[in-house]
Amino acid sequence: MKLKNVLIVVKDIEKARQFYHDLFGLELILDNDGNMILTEGLVLQEEKYWTEFLGREIIPENNSSELYFEESDIEGFVEKLERCYPEVKYVNRLMTHSWGQKVIRFYDPDGNLIEVGTPV
Repeated sequence: MKLKNVLIVVKDIEKARQFYHDLFGLELILDNDGNMILTEGLVLQEEKYWTEFLGREIIPENNSSELYFEESDIEGFVEKLERCYPEVKYVNRLMTHSWGQKVIRFYDPDGNLIEVGTPV
């Protein structure tokens, strides 16, 4: 068995697709009416379908998981993030851990936690 995809819930699927394309270069593989598969195994699903499946409320910024990306030019990434999405909500701005890795954490427009770090 292998892990095939990771699914995140979004309010506006087209806005989310654009966000992940703009910042991470993820491309659309399949658009299945409220469910999009992007490259790198990320799946976007519209909130209305997810709440219907679960019968529960979605809690943005719940901090129970994160999407992790690596970027060697992290300063360039931060510039692109600030230019393209100046309204982004940060958990922490660019910082350096004691082991030398630089990281930044922020939420996507739907409150999904993202970390971008330099390769370890």
